[in-house]
Amino acid sequence: MKSPWQLLSAPNSAPIKMWTHGVPVEPEAQHQLLNTAKMPFIFKHLAVMPDVHLGKGSTIGSVIPTRGAIIPASVGVDIGCGMIAVRTSLTARDLPDNLHNIRSAIERAVPHGRTSNRSGNDKGAWQRASDKVKQHWATLQSGFKRITDKYPALLKTNNYAHLGTLGTGNHFIELCLDEADRVWVMLHSGSRGVGNAIGTLFINLAQQDMRQHIANLPDRDLAYFEEGSRHFNDYMEAVGWAQDYARHNREIMMQHVLAALSQEISKPFSATAEAVNCHHNYVQRERHFGEQVLVTRKGAVSAQRGEMGIIPGSMGAKSFIVRGLGNEESFCSCSHGAGRTMSRAAAKKRFTVADQKRATAHVECRKDSDVIDEIPMAYKDIDAVMAAQSSLVEIVHTLRQVVCVKG
Repeated sequence: MKSPWQLLSAPNSAPIKMWTHGVPVEPEAQHQLLNTAKMPFIFKHLAVMPDVHLGKGSTIGSVIPTRGAIIPASVGVDIGCGMIAVRTSLTARDLPDNLHNIRSAIERAVPHGRTSNRSGNDKGAWQRASDKVKQHWATLQSGFKRITDKYPALLKTNNYAHLGTLGTGNHFIELCLDEADRVWVMLHSGSRGVGNAIGTLFINLAQQDMRQHIANLPDRDLAYFEEGSRHFNDYMEAVGWAQDYARHNREIMMQHVLAALSQEISKPFSATAEAVNCHHNYVQRERHFGEQVLVTRKGAVSAQRGEMGIIPGSMGAKSFIVRGLGNEESFCSCSHGAGRTMSRAAAKKRFTVADQKRATAHVECRKDSDVIDEIPMAYKDIDAVMAAQSSLVEIVHTLRQVVCVKG
């Protein structure tokens, strides 16, 4: 019987198990995987998801188990980035023929995009936060104070002002229909400016701590903290807080989107218990192969047996609600999406607004030059990605987008 994974290996490195049958993997990503596998504290092997592509230090689409050390750049700067999805009691028949007003209502309800890094008028931040934001911030505030007492530079971040906001790039809010034409709300975001600042700060600290040895690393972005060191403990505290922030961020946005939807649809509706809120850029302690280890998922989702997860396709493609199969060889993980086949710059050079309009003709969304980098053709085929990880998850619902809000 054919193995569900392919093996990549090299002398003096941990094995690399890749769930990539039928999907392309760029040579640069393979080189980056081999660099990460050379680190002496990798536990057992690296697990590589079918959406794998080049990242900073380590590839996106990697599951990196470690003992005694952590690599901040492998977690990245969008700490806790992930997905939330909720099924509503609405069906396609309850939606208007023209969905533009619904998209506009969502755009008004959730700050998104970015207009300035310096002024106080950034459209992607709150000018006046809602009561929901205040309530969620109250649960985060004491943890933030503990971190900023030690690292006061983090006070100069958009922390409170970004809570409940979307951001830019591949972050999105969508209305989707499942196989029974039931309406779902799904969104993708993380820990925003404060998470980026935390990630950047500790990546720099790891490189400073290793300045005498950094030339011996395969890549300077693989600089790490050893367990028990001051910066290791501080990083684990800060990254844990940022992951909590990201989860709160998605919950607030979901509440605001559902409220906006209720204003545009006269029929009363409810959000069902069928909801998922999962990270795909994070680190946590887990037990695998009988041992406690640190598991970094950089663009990967936990897929413990029975655990629900979300695998979004590209803008205009299908997305999936999945149930984990608890595959231990993958450290109980699955992909976090389709995965890019080209850089944002390359996509903007190759495709036009006309291409974007054709590819998203069935979706109420922006169709302009600023979102060409998110065109579906810049991503892998989501059906091939799902086929490659059939041993990791089972599909519970297949969703198709009808409204998409981009930052």
